[in-house]
Amino acid sequence: MGAAPAHTDWLAQALRVSGPAGDLEIFRAAAVGAAAIPWEFDLDIEEERLLAPMATLGVGARVLARELRDAVAAHHARVLAQVETGKVCPLDLHRLIPVPARVLRRGPDDPASLRWLQAHWGTLQALRHVRVLDGDVDRRLRRTAVVTYAFYSADWSPWQALLRLRAEWPSLVFALRPEYGDGGG
Repeated sequence: MGAAPAHTDWLAQALRVSGPAGDLEIFRAAAVGAAAIPWEFDLDIEEERLLAPMATLGVGARVLARELRDAVAAHHARVLAQVETGKVCPLDLHRLIPVPARVLRRGPDDPASLRWLQAHWGTLQALRHVRVLDGDVDRRLRRTAVVTYAFYSADWSPWQALLRLRAEWPSLVFALRPEYGDGGG
């Protein structure tokens, strides 16, 4: 895998997880996270990258590049804090299958980072707009629980992640399906 696609195609997905109630509750607690990948950035390089197309504009361009760098740094600090303490996402791939520090240091655009994400998650970004759907109960099954997550994944389904989750949580059943909306299927 080389560079990331120029345009991200966000695919709607639904993941139904079922199994023994206790095991499912442990999985649900383990899956909650910040919905972010704590990439490391070299802000000096990012500032120069921002400045390069505006270099002929003089001092104003440098001021703008510095302001953008500061905004990126502030946002990144919030993301890092959220990864440590955040519980806003009910299905966070980074919590379940963490991106190793050696990959995080390379950054989100590095070909090696993209290869790792494809090989271990099957998708190149954190899941987006994850929510738990209500009303998914099968009352015929005692001591069995079900949860369905709806989310968007970047360009592919998180199939590699599911392979690993199935191996690590053998008592649970993971069933993924695409969501085509009202007009398809």
